[in-house]
Formats: sequence, C-alpha cells, structure tokens
Amino acid sequence: MREFIVEADGGSRGNPGPAGYGAVVSDAATGEVLAEAAEYIGVATNNVAEYRGLLAGLRAAHALDPTARVGVRMDSKLAVEQMSGRWKIKHPDLKPLATEARRIFPPERITYEWIPRERNKHADRLANEAMDAGAKGEQWTPSGSRAALDTPAAAPEPPGPPGDATAGAAKARAALTRTRTPATADTSAARADTSAATAGAPAAAADASGAAAAAASAEAAGSAEAAAPADAAEGSRAAGAPGVPPLDRSRERATADAAALSCEQRSTAPAPGDQSPAGSRGGHPATSGEQRPGWSAAPDMGAPATFVLLRHGETPLTPQKRFSGSGGTDPSLSDAGREQARRVAEALARRGTIQAILASPLARTRETAGIVAARLGLDVTVEDGLRETDFGAWEGLTFGEVRERHPDDLNVWLADPQAHPTGGGESFAETGTRMEATRRRLVAAYAGRTVLLVTHVTPIKTLVRLALGAPPESMFRMELSAASLSAVAYYADGNASVRLFNDTSHLRP
Repeated sequence: MREFIVEADGGSRGNPGPAGYGAVVSDAATGEVLAEAAEYIGVATNNVAEYRGLLAGLRAAHALDPTARVGVRMDSKLAVEQMSGRWKIKHPDLKPLATEARRIFPPERITYEWIPRERNKHADRLANEAMDAGAKGEQWTPSGSRAALDTPAAAPEPPGPPGDATAGAAKARAALTRTRTPATADTSAARADTSAATAGAPAAAADASGAAAAAASAEAAGSAEAAAPADAAEGSRAAGAPGVPPLDRSRERATADAAALSCEQRSTAPAPGDQSPAGSRGGHPATSGEQRPGWSAAPDMGAPATFVLLRHGETPLTPQKRFSGSGGTDPSLSDAGREQARRVAEALARRGTIQAILASPLARTRETAGIVAARLGLDVTVEDGLRETDFGAWEGLTFGEVRERHPDDLNVWLADPQAHPTGGGESFAETGTRMEATRRRLVAAYAGRTVLLVTHVTPIKTLVRLALGAPPESMFRMELSAASLSAVAYYADGNASVRLFNDTSHLRP
C-alpha cells in the first residue's frame, strides 16, 4: 500500500480578507513531490482557507492512488485537532468542509499531525503565491510557481506509531542520498538540495554506535537487579539523574531510524516473526525463478495491527527496584510517575496516530493510561490480560532481599520458565501463555489500527519475545524503563515486526 504525505496551509490577508491555500503531496518513503495545488479563493477567513488547502491536498492524493494511506501535516492546530476528532467543529463555515474532507479517504487510512510553521514552508509559499496572483486579478498556475524552488528539501517524516519503520527508513535514505529523482519537469530543480539531511548522517551513526556500546556495557555489568525481567526490577532511571528528567522535544531517536533502514523494502509486507513459515528467515538472494517469502515478493498484507507498548510511570517502589506484580499492594504513580505520564502523553499527541487505548487493571497502569487518554481525547478500556505477573511471596522485596531469603527458589526461577516464585504466584511460562492468548484476541479486534497498550515490564517483554521468536531467557537481556515506548506490528498472515523498543527520548533533554 502506498503512503503519501499531504502538507496543507491557507491564509487570509485581513481575516477575513483576500485568501488562498496551498497543498503538497509527497511520497512518504522518498520525500519526492508528486503534486502541488494552490488557489486564490476570494475573501475568506484563515480557517476556511486552511480547510480548503486540506481538501485540495486530499483530492490530489486520492487522484494519485485512492487506496493509499495518507498522513496530513498542517500548522493549524484547529484543523488537526478537529479532523482528528478531539475538538468539536462549531463554526458553520467549517462543518461542510470537514465533512467533505472525511469522505475522501476512510478514517483508518488517514492520520493528522500538527507541525510548526517553519516545517510547512512549501505549502505556505504556495498559499502566498495564490494570494499574490489573486491581487493581480489572476489565478495561480504550476508553471509560474517557485514555492518548491524556494523551499529547502527535508528528510521526510511519514506519520505512524513511534518507531514506524517507513518513517525511519525514509529519513535514513534522505541522509544517504545527495540528490533526488525529479518527478516532473516543473519541480525537478526544487528537490536536489539534501545537504542538511546528509549532514545528519554522521550524528545518526554516532548515536547508533553509542547505543550499542551502552547496551554492551549494561550486559557486561550483569547485575542481578538489572537482569530481573519484571516490575520487580522497577528501577529504570538513568544513574545520577534525580527526579524527573526534562521533556525531550525530538520526534524519533536516530537509533530507531538507523535500525529501520533494514526494513525499507517492506513497509507493508510481513516480517519474519514468531509464526513465520519455514524458509522465510533466510537473507540470501533468491535463485532463478524463486521469490523470497516475506520480503519484496510478498503479497500486500494490508495495514497491520500496531501495538504501541507503554510501560507505566514510576511508583514509589520503582526507584527501589522492588518486585511489584499483580499480587502485591497495587501502588499508584508517584509524582515523578505522573510527570512521566504527562510527557509521554504530549509525545503521543504530537504523533497523532493512536486510535484506541487499553490498560492493565492495576492502579499504576490505569492512572498512566488516564493521563494519556485525557490528552488524546480517547477512552480507556481495561484489559485483564495485560496485568503484570504475580510474584507471590517476593512482592515488595528487592532482588537482593529475595536472594538472601529464598536463594534456591530464585535460582530455579531464573533457570526455568516453568518455575514459580516462592509461595505460588505465576511462572513466566504461564504469563507467556496468557500474553499469547491476549495478543491473538487483540490483533483480531484491532486489525489495521494503532492501539496503545499501557502495561508492565513482563507483558511488554513477553510480546517482544514472541514477536522475535526468542527463547524465554531473552527476557533477562532486555532493559525496559518506566514510561518507555515500544512498538510491534502484526500482519494478516500472523507475522510480526518489532519497530521500537524502550524509547525514552520523550523523557530526556
């Protein structure tokens, strides 16, 4: 399925006054401009002009491919929030325009994202060209436009969940490519400047190598607390960072972008995953007459069910790294945890891709989900299958305290996924069975949608492990921070693609 980016803008010199709009349609994977539209519309308000620009952009995208997925970007907060369904449309001039816009593409194939004005320069310049033409008693024409020439090329950022592979691959390609292939003769010269994106490549590589080094250091440390795979190892704050770190305004981490580059051939094809057929994992070129299943030769699986996995914010037990499962005191968020939840809510609001929110029944996850839901204008559905493991008699203890009091039970538990914590509780094998059943049910219920699952360490690690087809012991090698985001996409044939893991960029300066 093709993916387009529509950038739209409108303006009025007087509000109301002489008005015009501009819209640009580009390929989400390459950033190539596919269509431009602009028009002088006479006397109108800014908001009407912005909606007219949105309509023109959506129509142009529909003319290119009516089956495509579309990400709309506008610097009009009003239009984005109203079209996303979070704000009501009260003005009588805007209601029919919004209704018409919603008819062009099905709601499940379109997302809306607010961007600052400086990132919407191409559409803004088109709108101003249209108003300039109107002041002369003329209409805008593509042949006379300089908007593309005057707008520096930028690495495309397709909409999608955090860690979206298409977005990461597109940005990585832009950093590696010095020139773009022209789409049409009248805009070819406009798309040759990628120096800014190229300059970012060394930084991305440095970030990726730094992340790898940090991961190696963490594994080499091998501390028991760091290895514990549940809310038991609730400590997840960086050493030496007291309190809640400042909000990170970046949209995606360079490490996620670099990792996504390897997936650039298959934004809608199934990934080798926990249920892939035999022979689909190989990376060797296809022999004569063969096609490689699961990659470029795979049939279109349609839009996946994408689960954005959010670990709840900190509780009073988190900094102490105490076991905190579903059989303990059920603590609420601390002040630090509530601030983390607010920050992740802002990050998800900027992405604008979450369509539903599900939460574990425990207090810390319901509170985290409630803060995010209030920001996104969505309801929270409680899902019992997302609850944390029950750690039996270990609830409330640190890893060190468990080792002192129950060393034999702990050693068996670390070595055998069938083993139970002291006093009963739930084994990792039982948690895995529960999560597998929950996953199957939710994938069927939310096919083609992006859903936020607010849950805990063990459920998130289990979903990632199942998607990768990794053994149970792999959970001891995953670090999962409080209020971190991960993402897994599930395709119609049962395959899965891990798109993000333990992203905390929204919590860091």
